[in-house]
Amino acid sequence: MRTTQQPLDDLVALLDVEQIEVNIFRGRSPDENRQRVFGGQVAGQALISAARTIDQVGREVHSLHAYFVRPGDPTIPILYEVDRLRDGTSFSTRRVIAIQHGKVIFNLQASFHAAEPGLDYQLTMPSNVPAPESLPDFKTRMEPYKKQLGEWYDRPRPIDVRYIDTDPASREGNPRQGQRVWMRADGKLPTDSVLHACIVTYASDMTLLDTALLPHGIGWTDGKVQMASLDHAMWFHRPFRADDWLLYDQTSFSTSSARGLAGGSIFSSNGELAISVVQEGLIRLIGKR
Repeated sequence: MRTTQQPLDDLVALLDVEQIEVNIFRGRSPDENRQRVFGGQVAGQALISAARTIDQVGREVHSLHAYFVRPGDPTIPILYEVDRLRDGTSFSTRRVIAIQHGKVIFNLQASFHAAEPGLDYQLTMPSNVPAPESLPDFKTRMEPYKKQLGEWYDRPRPIDVRYIDTDPASREGNPRQGQRVWMRADGKLPTDSVLHACIVTYASDMTLLDTALLPHGIGWTDGKVQMASLDHAMWFHRPFRADDWLLYDQTSFSTSSARGLAGGSIFSSNGELAISVVQEGLIRLIGKR
C-alpha cells in the first residue's frame, strides 16, 4: 500500500536542478534539520546535471563513479559544473564537480551509451525472498525506536524501504555478512529513464554503508560509530522503473583502517539484474565496545 505522493513529488523537484549557464546547474537541499547534505542527493543532482548535457538521442547512463570530498552545507545551494569530456561514436563521458563556499565537495564521472545487441548473462536473483507487501514499512518496523530516533522518525520518506532480514536497530550480538531490502519510490513517476536512474542513485546510498557494520553486530542507531560516504560507484545493466519494487541484495566485503566496503545487486521484481553498486565509507568507533 502506497502512502501520500507528496514526499516523492518533493524529491523529484529536489533533483530538478536549475540550469543557470551553459554546463552549470544549481541544486538546493530540503528544508530539514540536517548537519550535512545527504550523499544520495548530491549524487542524484550531479547525475541529472550530466544527463542534461547529453545531446545524442538514446544514450543512457551505464556507469558512474563518485567521490565525496567534503561535507555539504544544507543551508546554501550547490553549484554543479559539467565538463563534456567526450562525445564519441558510441559513448559520451561527463565529469561533474559540485561546489559550495568556493570549494569542491563532490565529483562524479559518468558514462552514457546507447543500448546495442550483445552477449547476455547475469547473477541469479536470490530465491525464497518474502514478498515486499508481506513486510512492514520503515515506520512500522522502527516504531519501537521512535523515541530514540526523535524527529527523524517522522520525516517524510519518498523511498519505501522494507528490511527482509533484520532492522537497523536490533543487531547487537547478531553478526551477518549482508542484508536484503525491497525498495521503491513511494508513488508514481513519469516515464523518464534519467529520472528513474537518479531516484535509484539517491536510494542506493540509504542502506549500503550500513551493511559494512553487519559482521560486527552493530547498528547505525546505537551511537557507537561515525559514518560517512567516501566514494560510490554504480553500473546500470538493464531497464527498470524506480517506482516498481526492486530487491537490493547487499554484502559487506571488508572493514579495515576505519573504512568499510560494501556492494549490492539491485534486481527488478521479474528477476533481472538492473544495477550493481559498490561503496566505501568512513567507519570510526567513537566509544568502547
